[in-house]
Amino acid sequence: MNLNYHIVDVFTNQQFGGNPLVVFPDGRDVSDEMMQLIAKEFNLSETTFVLPPKSEENDFHVRIFTPSRELPMAGHPTVGTAYVLAREGLIPASKTHVVFEEGVGPIPVELKFQDGQPHMMTMDQPLPTFGPEIQERNLIADMLSISESDLDAHLPVEVVSCGVPIILIPIKNLEVMKRLTLKLDVWREHFEKYDASLYMLTQETELPDSVVHGRMFGPNVSIMEDPATGAAHGPLGSYLVRYGLIQGDAALHMISEQGFEMGRPSFIHMSVEGSADQISRVRVGGESVYMGQGQLQL
Repeated sequence: MNLNYHIVDVFTNQQFGGNPLVVFPDGRDVSDEMMQLIAKEFNLSETTFVLPPKSEENDFHVRIFTPSRELPMAGHPTVGTAYVLAREGLIPASKTHVVFEEGVGPIPVELKFQDGQPHMMTMDQPLPTFGPEIQERNLIADMLSISESDLDAHLPVEVVSCGVPIILIPIKNLEVMKRLTLKLDVWREHFEKYDASLYMLTQETELPDSVVHGRMFGPNVSIMEDPATGAAHGPLGSYLVRYGLIQGDAALHMISEQGFEMGRPSFIHMSVEGSADQISRVRVGGESVYMGQGQLQL
């Protein structure tokens, strides 16, 4: 069996930035076990396999694998897969919206083209669920190799999900962000039970257009650090709105920066509609850059 694949960098407009992704546009003959082995072989944050939709109302069925498990939804794989399908002509330039079937259900994706080429892909994410708040801030700090005073005392440490649970951890400033180091033993003892990735955020940013700077550790999905985490940005945008850090029309055009500590700058666009008490729509998007293609011979 010969399987063609494409590699793209997602949430960036430059090669070697953002988060790399492998996309198999035709996964019809690939077993579940083989999909997992292939994802482990590439050893990137995620690998996707595109299948025909189960429902005629949708356009594609997309399965997403980390090196260790299948995910019900993810951001950069959704955005990057849409980009590849559009670039390869499997989504025509005349089509501005598609629906992917993912583990959490239908995921609408908006496509914007520029000079006939795919430019910006934006996905809808499920509405957020908030909680629980994590009160053991001393253990959170110890897990990240910092002191409790390095956490932002005015914001909660909280699990937020827009399809995938994320522990959002507010950090005082960039100086602290740069020296975070994960202690796996502390995570295993106290926080593995949440089955959630860790997303650290600060409002101090590297670039003036960004509203937040972040890092993501994902020991629960065998990702020690991720340069761009789309699934965390629905929760992140919702968190910013819920706690009044971003208000009004500004919530419709937020940009987050991530991956700087890894040497892979990434920029994720977020849009949150509604109010702090009742969020009505969450969207996450960004650009992608094509890196190449290949074939697996199995």
